[in-house]
Amino acid sequence: MIDGVKVKKLKPIPDERGRLMEILRKDDEVFEKFGQVYMTTALPGAVKAWHYHKKQDDNFACVHGKIRLALYDSRKSSPTYKEINEFFLSLEEPILVHIPKLVYHGFKGVSGCEAIVINTPTHSYNYRSPDEFRLDPYDNKIPYDWRK
Repeated sequence: MIDGVKVKKLKPIPDERGRLMEILRKDDEVFEKFGQVYMTTALPGAVKAWHYHKKQDDNFACVHGKIRLALYDSRKSSPTYKEINEFFLSLEEPILVHIPKLVYHGFKGVSGCEAIVINTPTHSYNYRSPDEFRLDPYDNKIPYDWRK
């Protein structure tokens, strides 16, 4: 596992009306601080990659459809430098993945429907100076193939 990455198993609680599932609590081990909550989606086969943040950590959970989330540790001082992690997130495989700052990440919609991802980053989005540093998903030096 990449240094600083944490996985929290989520527990949907079903009843005759539907389901309830806590995603992130302030007393969770993975919780650092609250920035905002937002949702992002991926259409089937769509790739949203690669990027990293210098200031914020992300906390991803997929609540509809399914995604393949990939992480790449480009931190030269990290004990897991150049390591790749891959996770599948869905309501059927309910996990939250904590992604530390400076770790490249991206995801691909791998279900037959639009996938919905909830992110609870540690900082609010700064419209004037976004904390996002991007690479092309295919033309880069990360040894990962989104085509698979």
